[in-house]
Amino acid sequence: MICWDGISEFVAVVEQNGFTSAAQRLNTSPAQVSRKVAALEQRLAVKLLNRTTRKVSLTEAGQLYYQQCKELVSGLEYADLMVSQMQTKPMGLIKITAPVTYGERIIAPLLNDFLVTYPDLEVELILSNQTLDLIDQGINLAIRLGQLKDSSFIAKRLANRKLYVCATPEYLSRHGTPHTLSELNRHHCLIGSREQWRFKETNKTRNLSVQGRIKYNSGPALLDAALKHLGLVQLPDFYVDAYLESGTLIEVLHPFQDNSEAVWAMYPERQFLSPKIQLLLGYLSDRLG
Repeated sequence: MICWDGISEFVAVVEQNGFTSAAQRLNTSPAQVSRKVAALEQRLAVKLLNRTTRKVSLTEAGQLYYQQCKELVSGLEYADLMVSQMQTKPMGLIKITAPVTYGERIIAPLLNDFLVTYPDLEVELILSNQTLDLIDQGINLAIRLGQLKDSSFIAKRLANRKLYVCATPEYLSRHGTPHTLSELNRHHCLIGSREQWRFKETNKTRNLSVQGRIKYNSGPALLDAALKHLGLVQLPDFYVDAYLESGTLIEVLHPFQDNSEAVWAMYPERQFLSPKIQLLLGYLSDRLG
């Protein structure tokens, strides 16, 4: 018969990178966690952890044992959670991060609507354009835009987004309207954090270097410059939709528009997702999609 004694404590120590943090996660004392792990090592007759005053690391046997045990513990936690929530409403904290402007304009209002529907849930939203460490900061869900880098995290596409190249009618009347990509080198381009603009040409993505006297690592700042007739800008739809609809900005180079970018939800690789995270993922997918 399988003995579970000490396994949850061992997995918590590995994932929290220490006995004190593991004890906080398990709502017990560091001494109790240490005793449980020591008893587990004694029962298995093998050393699982290397302990020093500064850090805890896995032995070779510990690495193998952790890989097998982590899914078992996740499965047990999920089973407990599912049973306990069968007769209750979704509750607890969801910690989420999103890019600043997209988070302010799109994600935060959706989260507010979500909380109206589910009053027993709590949300902590961290707005940052930096790629935060989900594990170290205990973040359940990250909203990411555009093309993703290789990652061990799970990525779920929530929606597509389009990139528009546009300018004011005043700018275009003074400098002309470009109809081909080669004409961009004759225009003032408002450059963001990337010095290349992305297009689609003959069904292939093309990254084109552009030049200009303005370079801002801020979407709102680039938008303001465009609205003041300072040049062409390439921005995602949520920045410019209202201005395009009103005619304040005019789209150019539409045949080359790249609409392959996406809005993603990313979360740490787990065999199971808690019901509250599944609920939020479904909600965001429905609203954004």
